[in-house]
Amino acid sequence: MADFAHRLQALRHEFHQNPELGFQEEWTKARIARHLRDLGIETHEGVGVVGVLRAGNSHKAIGIRADFDALPITELNEFAHRSRNEGVMHACGHDGHTTMLLGAAELLAKSPEFDGTVVLLFQPNEELGLGAQAMIDEGVLQNFPIDEVYGLHNLPGEPVGGISTRAGVICFSESLFEITIKGQGGHASMPQAGRETMTSAAELVLALQTIVSRKLPPSSGAVVSVTEFITDGQRNVLPGHTLLKGEVRAASPEHRKQVETHLRQIAEGIGVSHGVDVSVEFRTEFIEAINDADAASYVIEAARTMGLEHDCARPSMTFSEDFANFAAQVPGCFLLIGNGTEGAHAKPLHAADYDFNDELLETGARFWAELAKQRLPKGK
Repeated sequence: MADFAHRLQALRHEFHQNPELGFQEEWTKARIARHLRDLGIETHEGVGVVGVLRAGNSHKAIGIRADFDALPITELNEFAHRSRNEGVMHACGHDGHTTMLLGAAELLAKSPEFDGTVVLLFQPNEELGLGAQAMIDEGVLQNFPIDEVYGLHNLPGEPVGGISTRAGVICFSESLFEITIKGQGGHASMPQAGRETMTSAAELVLALQTIVSRKLPPSSGAVVSVTEFITDGQRNVLPGHTLLKGEVRAASPEHRKQVETHLRQIAEGIGVSHGVDVSVEFRTEFIEAINDADAASYVIEAARTMGLEHDCARPSMTFSEDFANFAAQVPGCFLLIGNGTEGAHAKPLHAADYDFNDELLETGARFWAELAKQRLPKGK
């Protein structure tokens, strides 16, 4: 259906031209809601946008989620549909994710060959890991109960439409930490007269690397990285205040909690040994995305039916996903879908010259529709 593909492309370009940052997506939300209502779909607006499609008599319901926020990036692409909002860009493909789900909504609305309810979850602010939980806190799962939930992300550099997923962990968690060290600064020529914080902070940076190498099993895959080292020292002034910032990636809640425990113990111990005050703030921005085994098998079966190549994805430390918050509430599956191997379609996510591949739009829409029909079969 060339007309269908053309309309999806035009819609995706419209989203791409009008990117908005997390929790600022007023135009985007209104555009999604208008499109759903034009299709005759029951539509609800709140933190995000929810579309509800019902057919038959079954009480079973599935949810399909798409994110729609953009990033604070100045786009380098020069094509006609480049961003019109300076300094804001759809550099992660959320414009394509949203368009594919709207395409699936059209297919299911025009041909409701399913028995049950399909809940379309259009989510804001995925980039900061806040949108899914905000929708949950608003009551989306109570107001629109679902038995299963599904979501996807495009994967640059992989063949168009290739499906990757797995049972178990699919995306690592991301936790941020800040370690504040307070002592007493002084003259650089007389370190013995105060309690400078540079030495203890430097020791702490190295000691934190022993958490993964000595405290966790080699198979954990966890990563601890110090990314900022900030002091109030000057050319000839020893610092009395140092702030370390960093992040932790983990494949399981158990390993994440172990890292936090060891991080606090090491920081406290070094503080005592140097006579400085140390405080630790540790907060998890994204929890681990853990796929239900049955839900993952359903995704693979739908891919087989459509003739899409599929494989078992390895867990990814390269990005985290707040779809994990939905999957922590009901059985779910997150999957990756190839965005292409050439040009802007193969550029890394968050690159200023990345672009979602329009060739993927119809494939993605039909995949979601096929999955919905398989999970809500008529006559069952």
